[in-house]
Amino acid sequence: MLLPLADIQIWGTFAIIATVIVIFAIDRVPIELTAIGAVVALLLFFQVFPVDDGAGRNLLDAEGLLQGFANPVLFTILALLVIGRGLFQTGADEAPARMITRLSRRRPRTALTATLLGAGSASAFLNNTPVVVIFIPIIGAIARRIGYSLSRVMMPLSFITILGGTTTLIGSSANLVAVAMAEKAGMSKVGFFDFFVPGLLAALLGAVYVLFVLPRIMPARMADIDYKSEFSGRQFLAQIALTKGHPWIGARAVAGLFPALKTMTPRMVHRSGRLLPRPFDDIELREGDVISVIATREALAAAITDARESIGIDVGLADGTDGGTGKGADDGRRRRTDLTMAEAVVAPQSRLKGVRYDQAGDFTGTDCKIIGVQRRQRMLRVPLHRIRLEPGDELLLLGSDASIKALRRSSDLLLLEWSAAELPRTLLANTALLTFGITILFAASGMVPIPVAAIAGAVAMIGFGCLNVHQAIRAIDARIFLMIGAAFALAEAMRATGGAAFLASTVVEGFAGYGPAVLLSALFLLTAILTNFLSNQATGALMAPVAVAAAAQIGADPTPFVHGLIIALNCSFATPMAYQTNLLVMGPGHYRFADFVLGGLPLILLIWVFFSLFAPAYYGL
Repeated sequence: MLLPLADIQIWGTFAIIATVIVIFAIDRVPIELTAIGAVVALLLFFQVFPVDDGAGRNLLDAEGLLQGFANPVLFTILALLVIGRGLFQTGADEAPARMITRLSRRRPRTALTATLLGAGSASAFLNNTPVVVIFIPIIGAIARRIGYSLSRVMMPLSFITILGGTTTLIGSSANLVAVAMAEKAGMSKVGFFDFFVPGLLAALLGAVYVLFVLPRIMPARMADIDYKSEFSGRQFLAQIALTKGHPWIGARAVAGLFPALKTMTPRMVHRSGRLLPRPFDDIELREGDVISVIATREALAAAITDARESIGIDVGLADGTDGGTGKGADDGRRRRTDLTMAEAVVAPQSRLKGVRYDQAGDFTGTDCKIIGVQRRQRMLRVPLHRIRLEPGDELLLLGSDASIKALRRSSDLLLLEWSAAELPRTLLANTALLTFGITILFAASGMVPIPVAAIAGAVAMIGFGCLNVHQAIRAIDARIFLMIGAAFALAEAMRATGGAAFLASTVVEGFAGYGPAVLLSALFLLTAILTNFLSNQATGALMAPVAVAAAAQIGADPTPFVHGLIIALNCSFATPMAYQTNLLVMGPGHYRFADFVLGGLPLILLIWVFFSLFAPAYYGL
């Protein structure tokens, strides 16, 4: 016996969703290919089994299923990624990170925990998306400073802001949608803090998991560890020239060390042809001094960045020049230069064999400068000017992005591609912060729609030079673009076929006879599942009338059902497309679909069990 067309549409949609979830979870097929495949499967299926709107039009034709790729939410997220990249590119994220780590220098992980809790608290009163956008660069900078894997902090950031949204009426837009639909269905008016107690307890319980369990179960992949953090222990022998205006000029040695060089180990100071070796006693650094130091790549990058910010030119290069400009702070062209730091190995049979390090730049055919040398994992103990390069020496290079890429053609140096990283444009940090602040102000205040504010902010970041077009394009994650579009297509198929309504009515019919506590628990779990595949606003609009009707059907007070619905709507933890903030952290954390299942599913079950046990006693069911 053939199934009715409506049943074929519903079960076909369920089959496609289940297949997509399994493929995502197995993680053998690229996310991009799976997302595109899901959309193609829906297009083909509903071409054969169209959903008629009653006027002869197929609700799930190409226009209906592909509209998610033009959804303002999608462009909002992409624009916010560009804005976040602008903050990173200018080093604007480092200032609050320095302040927080300075306040808790002895307990940097305490500072990280306190920052996450601050983000969760803010999300109770602000839209979660701008809160996460604000804290992504701050959390990332703190994590890099303490050598913590980004995969272990970005998902907790998203989850804790979602948890904060369970406590107040404005904590999430889904809360407002659910309450509006419930009141329309006959529920009495819901106040701002009416569900604060159960929401807060659920959030606190979830926060314990997020802060202390989730980071331990998240895999720390090489891909998600910032280069500077992963290799911060490796040290190079380098020298830094103190040109006019350098921030170290005037620094005085204390007990044989220079406090201004706290992240480096000074070896000797070259002054007017004289060598001032250790121990340094009452020496004050002067303009023209050249300091030989042992330092990590991260410390050298910070020193060059700080000097560049103070003077406005590229300083601190190994040959003691000002980057070849011969000019001072008025050289606007050099202020705007993008500098990239990379590592390369001296190749066997290289022409650089026996060449002094400060003459090696002439052999590369580029304007790259060598700013550090390391020899076979050993630290050289001779003055830098005496070093002659050998095959296998590892060089730390500084130059424009084009110059670094040009080294690929060099037969004398083997460029380590993965080591290339751009230095922040710190001179534009305040511009980036101002642009970001104005964007958030307009978005959070409602003066303009969030998509408009986000897109305008992204364009302003590029227009003001905080990042260039190529950097902005690299900030846009193709996985996020395709996953969001596919998620909207799947959600639209669930809605238009009646699949979501079918699941809701099935639960009510199956559990209504077991009493209000069991029915409430079942509706909570169903809502928590649906919200990970539909948008939480759509789930709220769908399930709010069901919750009120279910309570009326068994003669119970609808209040606990609506409150439970709101908390369940915020259980958007098990899939990256469940909530915008999950998608925002997916790129910085380098997460896979399976990571959200691994980290989010236990949290959903934890909150479900808590509410199922707490609600009967609290509401007197």
